[in-house]
Amino acid sequence: MYKITEMSQISFYDFNQAYGFALDSKNEWIQRAELIPWHTLERSYARMFPAKVGNVAKPLRMVLGALIIQAKKQLSDAKLVQELTENPYLQFFIGLPAFQSKKPFDSSSLVGFRKRLNVAFMQEANALILSALEEVNDGAPLPVETKENVGTEILDATCAPSNVRFPRDTSLLNEARTQLEGMIDWFHKQYGFEKKPRTYRRVAHKEYLAFAKTKRPGAKKIRATVRKQLGYVARDLRYLADYMQDGYALAPKFTNKYLIITQLVAQQQYMFDHHTHQVDHRIISLSQPFLRPIIRGKAKAKTEFGTKFDVSLDTNGFARIEKLSFDAYNESTVLEEAVENYKERTGFYPERILVDQIYRTKKNRAYCKEHGIRMSGPKLGRPAKEPQDKQISQQDNADRIEVERFFSLAKRCNGMGLIMTKLPETVMSSIALSVLVTNLFALPTGTFFVLYVV
Repeated sequence: MYKITEMSQISFYDFNQAYGFALDSKNEWIQRAELIPWHTLERSYARMFPAKVGNVAKPLRMVLGALIIQAKKQLSDAKLVQELTENPYLQFFIGLPAFQSKKPFDSSSLVGFRKRLNVAFMQEANALILSALEEVNDGAPLPVETKENVGTEILDATCAPSNVRFPRDTSLLNEARTQLEGMIDWFHKQYGFEKKPRTYRRVAHKEYLAFAKTKRPGAKKIRATVRKQLGYVARDLRYLADYMQDGYALAPKFTNKYLIITQLVAQQQYMFDHHTHQVDHRIISLSQPFLRPIIRGKAKAKTEFGTKFDVSLDTNGFARIEKLSFDAYNESTVLEEAVENYKERTGFYPERILVDQIYRTKKNRAYCKEHGIRMSGPKLGRPAKEPQDKQISQQDNADRIEVERFFSLAKRCNGMGLIMTKLPETVMSSIALSVLVTNLFALPTGTFFVLYVV
């Protein structure tokens, strides 16, 4: 159940007057709070709840505001609640009428907040906030009637790594083995079997520890350890299959994990038999089986383990997510959709689109030529010799750096550098939230004019 808050946010001059001091209007949290259309978002938020059923949920401003603070300050759930109880500016940002020493909600409530504000809602909030930011930023007005293309769009892809252990085959199989042994123990405790089957868990654990302590194991040693762990896991799976064939049911809490381990073992056995390290939809984490290895080829890490997504930057430097996926994909397929989204927002095709080499396919070149869009990068054929063309190319390369700056800022300062959430829906919403926060704090403080109706 949810009740829409009709009263508007009080002025920061009136906030906390009972304690004898007023808030500073130049504080960044005061200024950013005025840019977010809370009431418009609240109507979309209210539609998520059934009418007049259950307890009244926390206000949208408190929910979204808390998640924005958490992403910006990169706090844990417990640290966020502690910050909210100590900082009056943060309490104003989440919509409290006055300072209070009592915590506004428990840290466990943040799990529900993240589930409720899904990626679709975050993108809607981002679009509304960008409309307000573009007005404040006083961007160049678009012509009312023209057939010419207007503006610049920058398009690039990156990966938001998740907080998972590096996926070595040996460690994954060892983890699967220990979980299967726990399922076997549960069967014997639940159904009172007299004698447990031999799992050789002590021997398997000792062999894995001996391998894990090896600083630089060779290929033969790795393959021998994988072979042994596959044998232990396969034996445990046969025991569990026999129990279930005899009519004994596996506990619901183990069902999903059992299916994931079965798929993992099939993949590992295929790679072992075919002497390869590649397989479709490869599982890299038992706790987050939806994650995939993303080949990036960067100097820091050739492969990242997380979520891949494309971001477009408009003329004002504000970002929007164009595609978000756990699976690896060719980002060149995103260009046409991103350009059409630009046209839907502005009414015009961009004058130029700044991309790296992977987007410059023949299909994308033909699409841009058809719609009068200049694509950055060298043209097909002989290299240009005119100085003007070289200057244009250098300027395009310099302007395209803006998207790299956005990625760097989002990863270093706004939570995109390491996604800590575990569920697929919360991982995606965390990435969308990071983009929203980076946009919200893009303009320096002192740029905004706060207006209150008395």
